[in-house]
Amino acid sequence: MQPSGKLWVPQFPASKSLDDLVEPFRSNARRFLAALKQANATVVIADTLRRPERAYLMFFSFMIANNHMEPSKAPPMPGVAIQWVHMDGAGQADAAGSLAAAKEMVAGYGIVFQPALFTRHSEGKAIDMSISWEGNLTIVDGHGATVTITSTPRTGAANEDLMKVGASYGVIKLKSDAPHWSLDGH
Repeated sequence: MQPSGKLWVPQFPASKSLDDLVEPFRSNARRFLAALKQANATVVIADTLRRPERAYLMFFSFMIANNHMEPSKAPPMPGVAIQWVHMDGAGQADAAGSLAAAKEMVAGYGIVFQPALFTRHSEGKAIDMSISWEGNLTIVDGHGATVTITSTPRTGAANEDLMKVGASYGVIKLKSDAPHWSLDGH
């Protein structure tokens, strides 16, 4: 067993490749990203496919780091030999050490919102990406119509007009999670 902490962050890496998404979401995402590129938007992909082991580590590190769960209550996962409860020199549970290690993991993963344990990322049906542009964005939607987005903010995180364009491609924005787009908005 390996104690929790930042050394777990690079384990079970997530993919950034559209090739790892499943159909029809893969094709939908490719078409949406092509339209964004054609419109001169900047897109940075953070994650596509996220292995279940990574989702487990992200979820429980967040729960522990934010005092939503005692480290001893985190269930084990086959294939992930993590020890959530740290021990001090006397062999006693070290609550402060466990909390600090979970916070290291949350920071290392760059988690801002509570991650899901069972996620569309693990199914290949989601993409986390940052989208931004300057000025107006003139983009072709999934129906072939040209749309000019003049509204703000000029990011994919909260622009309702861009969300409508994404939906026309079958790429649905989860409003509560800034970078998250998926097959069904979950």
